[in-house]
Amino acid sequence: MKQINAALLSFGMSGRVFHAPFIHLHEGFRLTGAWERSKKKIREIYPDVQSYDSLEAILKDDSIDLVIVNTPTYTHFDYASQALQAGKNVVVEKAFTTTVAEAEVLKVLAMQHHKQIAVFQNRRWDSDFQTVKQVIDSRILGELNEMEIHYERYNMQLSPKEHKENPNAGAGILKDLGPHAIDQALYLFGMPQAVFADVRITRPTSLVDDYFDILLYYPSFRVRVKGGYIVKEPLPAYIVHGTKGSFLKSRADVQEANLQKGLSPNIASWGTEPESEKGLINYEKNGTDIRTNIQTLQGNYMEFYNGVYSALTKNNPMPVTVDDGIRVMRIIESAFRSDKEKRVIEL
Repeated sequence: MKQINAALLSFGMSGRVFHAPFIHLHEGFRLTGAWERSKKKIREIYPDVQSYDSLEAILKDDSIDLVIVNTPTYTHFDYASQALQAGKNVVVEKAFTTTVAEAEVLKVLAMQHHKQIAVFQNRRWDSDFQTVKQVIDSRILGELNEMEIHYERYNMQLSPKEHKENPNAGAGILKDLGPHAIDQALYLFGMPQAVFADVRITRPTSLVDDYFDILLYYPSFRVRVKGGYIVKEPLPAYIVHGTKGSFLKSRADVQEANLQKGLSPNIASWGTEPESEKGLINYEKNGTDIRTNIQTLQGNYMEFYNGVYSALTKNNPMPVTVDDGIRVMRIIESAFRSDKEKRVIEL
């Protein structure tokens, strides 16, 4: 099996939790190391890898095939463009970039240098979302009328990560949690016809947006994506209503929590939610009302890296493509414009 050498551009939470464990376990990848600016932590977990002192050291290493741009959003364009021009394939964290224009430039650079880009949207492989997608695809609910995707928390305190809270091109909840919910909507239904949005600062100490409510207009139904930090008792994360029934599902994927605990994602039960988190379905079948629970599918973030490996070795499409990333940025830009102009933005 061909091996892809991959390097991380940081070893903070995202590198330690979302990327390194999967690259390390995947037989098609070799984790070469990470760029660590101050604290040198990666070799405490992976003693055979390198701790790079600079981006240049990674870009000059001809053995590295893939660079994971898992740094603050405002750096994504700069680091990804440098990596592409150095002849590396790239995985870029969400938000993909800070603007649509930046995203489109990265697409051009990838084509010019014959390299590939994947956008890291791991939440497509959450157990809860996988289950919601299965229910929608089954058409058991009939014709879709409306759907809500909530990404909400309760936290009146600001994040200690300054790049998330201090005003900059990549700060704010719409470019932090927003891409998760928006990508899921677009993955299910494609691009909407129009966007209407309310983007606000709701916490007294916040300097950047910490609430969004976006309505996506499709020809025969609507999708609402919401996020915020003042939600003490959240609604179900997924609310789906169709002509034959409804489905409600909590956000209960356990992968991030287990990765934070240091658990390895190579066990048979990986990504299995508690039985108590089954989704509730209420639908009509052959004139009979049926109200029951739906078994939750397993989640598995490894599927993202399986897709990246297939793309790099077989020239298949990336699991989340550069065009997917551009489309999410178009929704984000349209949402900001809608909020500013207080009107529906046609796409």
